[in-house]
Amino acid sequence: MAIRLGDVAPDFTAETTEGEIRFHEWKGQGWAVLFSHPKDFTPVCTTELGHVARIKREFDKRDCKVIGLSVDPLASHRDWSRDIAETQGIAPNFPMIADADRKVAGLYDMIHPNASDTMTVRTIFVVGPDHRVKLMITYPASTGRNFDEVLRVIDSLQLTAKYSVATPANWKDGGDVIVAPALTDDEAKARFPKGFRTQKPYLRVTPQPNR
Repeated sequence: MAIRLGDVAPDFTAETTEGEIRFHEWKGQGWAVLFSHPKDFTPVCTTELGHVARIKREFDKRDCKVIGLSVDPLASHRDWSRDIAETQGIAPNFPMIADADRKVAGLYDMIHPNASDTMTVRTIFVVGPDHRVKLMITYPASTGRNFDEVLRVIDSLQLTAKYSVATPANWKDGGDVIVAPALTDDEAKARFPKGFRTQKPYLRVTPQPNR
């Protein structure tokens, strides 16, 4: 069955380049990004894993772990890591799941037969502290992922989980946000001492509350 937003992310035990993990235990009470790549030793994935390694500190700042996956075996992952280090200037500094039996790929519906019946699609899951899926993005094999967008969404998810706000189109951390429609004006005044601008009764804008 396909995973939907709000579902509990399936737990699993798997071998990784950093040893055996149980996903929920490894993730702990923080956030996690689980992302699959179609195959080891492929060009787009090589650039992606190098980029994630370079910006891993940005995920760390957000209390968010990252973990990769493909259906290749552990030895292949380790050999490929050397290529990534050579071509991208940095080796993966996060675990990569060896899913040769496709167990995790099956749990997360990562193999789409109309794209390929053997390789995982290029997909991303963001999982929150409650182990529930907060974001899913799937890319075609030919298109590298925008991990700046993943960080932007995590910023939004973490902000909106704490405050009664939503983030507008193209929002970035530090920008104005939207007051939740469920709040009355009086409630909004109490919660947002910086005030808000009413553009329409259903569209009220306020400065980001944690800034």
